[in-house]
Amino acid sequence: MTENGKRQGIAVFGNALVDKINVVERYPACGELAKIRTTSVSLGGAVPNVAIDLKRICPSLPVFAGGRVGKDEDGALIRRTLEDEGVDTAALLVDEAHGTSFTQVMSIEGGQRTFFTYAGASAAFGAEDVDLDALPASILHLGYFLLLDKIDAGDGELLLREAQKRGILTSIDLVSESSERYKDVLRCLPYTDYLIVNEYEAGQLAGIEPTNENLEKICRCLRELGVGRGVIIHKPDASVILRESGFTALGSFELPEGFIQGTTGAGDAFCAGALFAIAEGYGDREILEIASTAAAVSLRAQGATEALCSLEEMKKICQNFERKQLCL
Repeated sequence: MTENGKRQGIAVFGNALVDKINVVERYPACGELAKIRTTSVSLGGAVPNVAIDLKRICPSLPVFAGGRVGKDEDGALIRRTLEDEGVDTAALLVDEAHGTSFTQVMSIEGGQRTFFTYAGASAAFGAEDVDLDALPASILHLGYFLLLDKIDAGDGELLLREAQKRGILTSIDLVSESSERYKDVLRCLPYTDYLIVNEYEAGQLAGIEPTNENLEKICRCLRELGVGRGVIIHKPDASVILRESGFTALGSFELPEGFIQGTTGAGDAFCAGALFAIAEGYGDREILEIASTAAAVSLRAQGATEALCSLEEMKKICQNFERKQLCL
């Protein structure tokens, strides 16, 4: 807690890993060969991506990282990088039984990407690892569901419920996968103040096809399933939010040719922008504007966080871009 006993800042807990990014010429068919053009290493997962993006957007914002990393070089890299960015890592625990989680990212330059992940230490992260009474933050963001074994098995529900009891706003996001496991997340929604997901994940949770025409219906369904304050959905051409104030939709930026260098971390940048705007008390349209601006700026680099900068700098980068027209 702060000296005056008031919570402030944002805590990002959950998945922390290293992204080993491979830019490939194309996706090969099974049994075929494709060349890797470049390789690089950067931090990945909800914790590093969202926490670093938050500090880039607003350096003065208190940001706290929590989860588990291994007692290895990758774990040390995650902690060192977060601390260099000004993120508090006191709640980032060392797991001596598991290696640090990592993901092999196969990315087509300027296009889509595919992930192969090792769950590692993050899979062992659970509610017992979090001291909510000592947590100074006013918002707890927990991600990624469906990639955290203990969180998915029930610890997520417990952690979110206990956070709300202490007056901490809760937020969650997911990973996209083709499975029946989305139903396991539904029990957490009554303890979730803000759900920030892409259209596929939202559609899977609601059981509704995620077309533009269905976005408002999906949002209302998810609110009925328990989300307390707001459902926020992002997709390549648009983002939407449903709060008590109503439903708001916003087209994404029309980006110039050559602007997009990679899409890794764009969803996390959107999430960071939304969380920052929520923490600062912005209105619905402003939340979407800030979140979508962060997502657009993140596309300038292949890695997840390299392109993010202050809110004012991001606005300058995007000030001459038009937004797409929506048909909802």
